Amino acid sequence: MLNKVPEVTIWFWVIKILCTTVGESFADWINMKLGVGLVNTAWIFTGVFVVVLAVQLRLKRYVPFPYWLTVVVVSVTGTLYTDILTDQLDVPLWISSAVFSVLLAVVFGVWWLRERTLSIHSVTTLPRESFYWLAVLVTFALGTATGDWTLELTGWSPGASVLLPLGLIAAITLLWKFGANPVLSFWLAYILTRPLGANIGDWLASPKVAQPGEPTGLALGTFTTSLIFLGLILATVVYLTVTRSDVTETYDAAHAVHATGDLRKERVGLAGFALLAVATAGLLIWAHGQPHTGPAPEEDNTSAVQMAPGEAVKKFPPAKVAALKALASTSLKDARSGNAKAAHAAAQSLRDLWDADQASLEPLDETGWTSIDAQMDKVLGTFGIDHSNPPMPPAQQEKELSALLTDMG
Repeated sequence: MLNKVPEVTIWFWVIKILCTTVGESFADWINMKLGVGLVNTAWIFTGVFVVVLAVQLRLKRYVPFPYWLTVVVVSVTGTLYTDILTDQLDVPLWISSAVFSVLLAVVFGVWWLRERTLSIHSVTTLPRESFYWLAVLVTFALGTATGDWTLELTGWSPGASVLLPLGLIAAITLLWKFGANPVLSFWLAYILTRPLGANIGDWLASPKVAQPGEPTGLALGTFTTSLIFLGLILATVVYLTVTRSDVTETYDAAHAVHATGDLRKERVGLAGFALLAVATAGLLIWAHGQPHTGPAPEEDNTSAVQMAPGEAVKKFPPAKVAALKALASTSLKDARSGNAKAAHAAAQSLRDLWDADQASLEPLDETGWTSIDAQMDKVLGTFGIDHSNPPMPPAQQEKELSALLTDMG
């Protein structure tokens, strides 16, 4: 086979970031706007990933469209795996980051022991390409975990958080220009493009004004952001297909042979990478110590089922429904009267009663329970109960409590 990976030109990095951004935005749109849910979205994209990867592996040379389609799909798939660990299984992000770091080291170790190279300029056999795509998948999962962990530690907005991976990529580029190991430089930058692209996507899609702890941005929405970046990706892929400027053989024919690496400069570059790591850790520790509101946790919107007023609770015992409505009404009355402490206490009692009744109510009507549970979570979020954000203004609490009472008829 000819080399199955494109030459690493400026176009490679541009389209890689575009793919990462659209992957993040498109997955959010399917999960949140269409109500498919996180787990179902992961199953869908896992199936798509298997199909597009099978097509890519059957090719004998690099072809832009199937290659970059695979990158888009694998970016979404890797992101979803991390999100499931965080949002479904409640695995802390620092643990996910550590696990994926170890897993990536294992992938690279086995790849090296078998092939004696990690260079993407020699992906000319099926085993090497298989290792390559496995490494890519893990880098996206790792990039997702470390990027989200950074936001959790610092409370930075998506716009501000773009600067950290962008600055690190720029520093890695300078060290590579100086003479740092090109393979190590490539994979470090490759991992960082994931949080960079995702933060760009969140910045473009998030509303200009949001609740405490929620990201703010340019309010383009996930669907519009996805369309814009899909158009840019398509235009770039068409350009590369026509010009073939990123085909390794074409590139080598038009450029001088790369000079052999200087071992001394590689060691200096390695020390530079270590200093970057220490400086980044110091920055994150400092930012974590500053007053800030952490990002609100992402939710699986499988529960966001729209039902007619009273429909969700019609199979539940009337006495239990009445008790829940009484607590919700009390909390609403106290919120309207300005008694924040009493409103919070009533909401806390509402949560306790709802949780205590889950075992008896959910089997009666799982869809109805899921619908009420989704609105119940919104109510609790306005009071900062079971959520990291501080209590929201009374108007927001009243709005969600009223919606809950409407849902319960």
